[in-house]
Amino acid sequence: MSEHHCSSLEMRRLSPPEWIHAYPVIAQLRSLDEPEFLERTRLQSYSGYELVAAFRDGKIIGVMGMRPVHTLSRGAHLHIDDLVVDATGRGMGVGRSLMEYAEGDARARGMTAIFLDARPDAVPFYERENYVLHPAPAMKKILVP
Repeated sequence: MSEHHCSSLEMRRLSPPEWIHAYPVIAQLRSLDEPEFLERTRLQSYSGYELVAAFRDGKIIGVMGMRPVHTLSRGAHLHIDDLVVDATGRGMGVGRSLMEYAEGDARARGMTAIFLDARPDAVPFYERENYVLHPAPAMKKILVP
């Protein structure tokens, strides 16, 4: 699925030289400086991570990071790592259009599920898109030197 048009939006994957143009929107979600964003995106791209952007009038107004994953417990699925809409474009269906893009992409790859981690304040958005809370709690341990 290379392009998707929805209500004057253009949706497409970004090529590595275009990643820099996604930074102003991603910075509204992630507190990374520009060089760290580019380096992390480059490293993640080796595992299939891609940035998809929503454009309106040639300007990026939404960004989603996604990657294919295959695990023993979940099988083949798409994982959405990052989804953010520019503050000026929220409430206009941009997030929904990005999610539709991800769902179409997952189906085209033969995947039957999408997983993502959500901030608590974003849960209602995902619930409106028919996502449900996963019963497995997410755990982490910070390793310090």
